[in-house]
Amino acid sequence: MAQKKKGFTAEERAAMRERAKELKAEERASKNREEGERDVLAKIAEMPPSDRKIAKRLHEIVTAGAPDLAPRTWYGMPAYAKDGKVVVFFQSAEKFKSRYATLGFSDRANIDQGAMWPTSFALKELTAAEEKKISALVKKAVS
Repeated sequence: MAQKKKGFTAEERAAMRERAKELKAEERASKNREEGERDVLAKIAEMPPSDRKIAKRLHEIVTAGAPDLAPRTWYGMPAYAKDGKVVVFFQSAEKFKSRYATLGFSDRANIDQGAMWPTSFALKELTAAEEKKISALVKKAVS
């Protein structure tokens, strides 16, 4: 029987290193929205083409639907925060070698629906139907 590895994966360790760098940059970004946006767009530019296409469109949807959210990075992912706390984020499929990208909402998002609701969504592509759903979720998240 193969032994299970203990501890964090290489991807998880890389995400934590990325987060440590981000913590140093957060104060600057919170004072300068353009710096946060520049960081997000740089992360999007590093993504493989399929994820980059989705991330660019999500960036447009989030910034149009919730202009009060501040773009920033979070564990090396594009994220959007309110009062310094992440509300919504995008995780590239490549980030943890997953078969799909993920759109996620933190507990700061106002998307509660009854006793149980989804907080993340798998994304393989964006069609007009998904864009409409995402736009509505983002608006609800900040309401």
